[in-house]
Amino acid sequence: MTNKIGFDNEKYLKEQTAAILERVERFNNKLYLEFGGKIIFDYHASRVLPGFDPNVKMKLLKKLSNKADIILCIYAGDIERKKLRADFGITYDVDALKLIDDLKERGVQISAVVITRFEDQPAAKIFKNKLERRHIKVHTHRLIKGYPVEVDAIVSDEGYGQNSYIETENPLVIVTAPGPGSGKLSTCLSQLYHDYKRGKKSGYAKFETFPIWNIPLKHPVNVAYEAATADIRDFNLIDPFHLEAYNETTINYNRDVEIFPLLRRILEKITGSEAPYKSPTDMGVNRAGFGIIDDEVIQEAAKQEVIRRFFNYSYEYAMGFVDKETIQRVELLMEELSVKPENRRVVSFARQAAKDAEKNKKGNEGIYCGAAIELKDGSIITGKNSPLMHATSSLVLNAIKHLAEIPDKIHLLSLSTIESIRKLKENISSKKIVSLNLEEALIALSISAAANPTAQLAMEKLKELQGCEVHMTHIPTPGDEAGLRRLGVNITIEPNFSSQWLFVS
Repeated sequence: MTNKIGFDNEKYLKEQTAAILERVERFNNKLYLEFGGKIIFDYHASRVLPGFDPNVKMKLLKKLSNKADIILCIYAGDIERKKLRADFGITYDVDALKLIDDLKERGVQISAVVITRFEDQPAAKIFKNKLERRHIKVHTHRLIKGYPVEVDAIVSDEGYGQNSYIETENPLVIVTAPGPGSGKLSTCLSQLYHDYKRGKKSGYAKFETFPIWNIPLKHPVNVAYEAATADIRDFNLIDPFHLEAYNETTINYNRDVEIFPLLRRILEKITGSEAPYKSPTDMGVNRAGFGIIDDEVIQEAAKQEVIRRFFNYSYEYAMGFVDKETIQRVELLMEELSVKPENRRVVSFARQAAKDAEKNKKGNEGIYCGAAIELKDGSIITGKNSPLMHATSSLVLNAIKHLAEIPDKIHLLSLSTIESIRKLKENISSKKIVSLNLEEALIALSISAAANPTAQLAMEKLKELQGCEVHMTHIPTPGDEAGLRRLGVNITIEPNFSSQWLFVS
């Protein structure tokens, strides 16, 4: 694990703010900015660009807050099928609610929520009711017949004209969403259509952090973006329109390049004049490439992210969330970068811990699991499962004991406390697995800390685990996963089940 910085966050923030404001001025002080990626907690960016603040976009919004309205889009189909945001383990509709709260907490208000491709789906209607009863403006945009091919039908009163117009006050309108495919572009263009009908000559631009347009196509940072979107089959390519127009090589991704000829025709139809952009790269305002200050550090971090995505997709395949092709695509990307799963330091230590657990077995104790964490000083701590604890519980307790310089022979949790919890799980809750998961171990630790100064000292070290790298040889139970999320570690998992039981919690 490296603490080296490869990205200048303040330089990026300054350049990015200036680029957006310059684009606003270009369009008569009314710009609809399609805001891709995550507004807050952009952990992918912070992992591949060490030094990147995962909440830098929030800082950007605060700088622009007196000049910006925010519209949040969510696709009705994602609400209906309960699509998950993998890094938080919550559905897109819950993430939308969380985003509204997070923005409000930071002094930024959402102007409206748009439910796109709304077809009266029951779950989407409940979501709409929930927001409206909390006094949040909600607009529903239905699927436009002929979209996205029939330009004349789309740019008409029966197309964009059927969508309700969202009133905004500020020169900049940021259109964001919980994830891709949420209808941000369509919402921007719908607003543009209504503005031109009202005589306002507004504009459109796009803000995406990845791929970074001014670094090479096969740079590990751009390869890491392909790995992150392997499940939706995105891939990077040289922008052919930009190359033809300016004889300059820039990088974009397939969906933007594929849609550009159609988008250009729609813009020309709306405005009645030549489109303002000659290429997909022209549409963007991203300045992330200019924040890179140490390419070697960035490249290594991005390679580690590709390995991480391989493990995550392997886990999601075992859980039934993705198909085999997704894993195969990431395997090809790892070959391109000449990296293997074992290049992630914690992997071999976790596997050895599992072997040690099996070696020290007493009778038939079932499946043997190992876990390892790389602390910020570079040291590796391991944990393994036992009749008393899950591997993650053992791992975290061992790690905080190491950080607090507590001797290994001193127990943070008394055997009587552990046994009491085990009996509760077995006799009252009728659990099949009675050893302590991480969430239970953390609760037990907090109770012990009230009377045990040593436990209190160890508990204070939990916050130092945030951002550390963790690997597990087996799929965590819900209690382990919840505990790891709260600690904020970067976890990878091997696609092995930790129990013979199909229903664990």
